[in-house]
Amino acid sequence: MTATKAPSEPRPQRAVRRPGDRIFAGTAKGSGVFILLVLAGVAAFLVSEAIPALTAPAEDVPGGEGLGSYVGPLVLGTLLGAVLALLVATPLAVAIALYTTYYAPRRVAAGMSYVIDLLAAIPSVVYGFWGLAVLAPALVPFHVWAADTLGFIPFFAGPASTSGRTMFTVGLVLAVMILPIISAISREVFSQAPALHREAALALGATRWEMIKMAVLPYGKSGVIGGAMLGLGRALGETMAVAIVLSGGAGATLNLIGNSNPSTIASNIALRFPEATGLGVNTLIASGLVLFVITLAVNMLARWIVDRRADFSGAN
Repeated sequence: MTATKAPSEPRPQRAVRRPGDRIFAGTAKGSGVFILLVLAGVAAFLVSEAIPALTAPAEDVPGGEGLGSYVGPLVLGTLLGAVLALLVATPLAVAIALYTTYYAPRRVAAGMSYVIDLLAAIPSVVYGFWGLAVLAPALVPFHVWAADTLGFIPFFAGPASTSGRTMFTVGLVLAVMILPIISAISREVFSQAPALHREAALALGATRWEMIKMAVLPYGKSGVIGGAMLGLGRALGETMAVAIVLSGGAGATLNLIGNSNPSTIASNIALRFPEATGLGVNTLIASGLVLFVITLAVNMLARWIVDRRADFSGAN
């Protein structure tokens, strides 16, 4: 009796990579490396040009009080305007995204989405002149009311500006500018919520809002956070709109409705760079380095939050 030989297991076949696949993979990898090299080059340039301002005596820095005293109010103004814009734009953008996705008729939703997205195509100079000529005068009564009624809050301590060219106006202008970014991303994420989850919630007797609260919002949280951080990055780096509305600023106060508004880093560079020479140029570049670090930190924080939420959702 002869022993039968066990059939050998088939060898795993190697995936065949076509020339097009290899070209695409190489192009994608090269693009990623190129972006990293550009980012590293920008960082190296900013650091090298900022070193003279970082090492110069305090009396030689514009203002005569040192680089920290020069950049500090600008950092405060940058963060104040960007955070205010984010607080105003994010709830409004989420509401618009939910309305156009789950409430509005199809034709109304398409037209409204197109108009909202069109806001991103308007130049920042136009937003600046709109804020200066229309929004600022219209907000003067609110500034007076806030100073009289909410003066116990440091943000509205007053005295109220009579021109309306305040950090509060800048925050609203920036909110309109970042609204289409947050709205578009939120709308895209909400529309991709699993249909089975939405239909199951409705089948169990949930109202449309309860379905959104239980099935749509939990699914889209990471997308909303990512969109909000992208909008925050746009607000941090905005230049012309802030420069036109404020036209420079002074002081390091938290007052949103007064004339003593700290300017932002980007607008300060745009206004002062044409006249700067010598160490003044290095000082402006040093402030740009600070803005670069802030923006990079915001993007890294956004990525960490999104990844953390994705890992948490996957674990559940």
